[in-house]
Amino acid sequence: MTIAFAITHFLAAAAEPRWWDYPGFELWKFINLGIFVLALVYVLTKKVKLGEAFKSRRENIKSELARARQERDAAMAKLKEVEERLARLDSEVATIKEQSKHEAEQERERIARSTETDIAKLKDQAQREIESAGKAARNELRRYTAEQSVRLAEEMIRREMRPEDDARLITRNIEELGGAAQ
Repeated sequence: MTIAFAITHFLAAAAEPRWWDYPGFELWKFINLGIFVLALVYVLTKKVKLGEAFKSRRENIKSELARARQERDAAMAKLKEVEERLARLDSEVATIKEQSKHEAEQERERIARSTETDIAKLKDQAQREIESAGKAARNELRRYTAEQSVRLAEEMIRREMRPEDDARLITRNIEELGGAAQ
């Protein structure tokens, strides 16, 4: 029963109107009104500063809008330029392909001419080397033939030479030398 008694006592106390809580004339309403009036007076006295702030903000917004328009215009111009370049891209690619084909053909012809020139030089050089080797071989063969002829002649002379032939040759040589000296 103590809880019920406390609730009843609280309701009875709340039912008594106090001077600050008189219905329709509560103190909190006047305090609230005073705060509102003070805030209104403050705002109205600072109207000049508030107007300047709004004016400054309006100018900032205008300048940002102008800058945004300029950026948009620049972006549109850049987009137009890129679109034009893309439109020309196919023709540029075709031109580059044609140039590369032409350059490749020229390079192929140059390489073919260079190869033909190199082949001709190699043929000439090989012919000269063959001729030089032939001359050297012929000279070597002549020398070898001469050496062999001399050796064979020497062998034949030694085999077939008799002492009387030797004496006769010496005499004849001396006469030739003597006749040549006169």
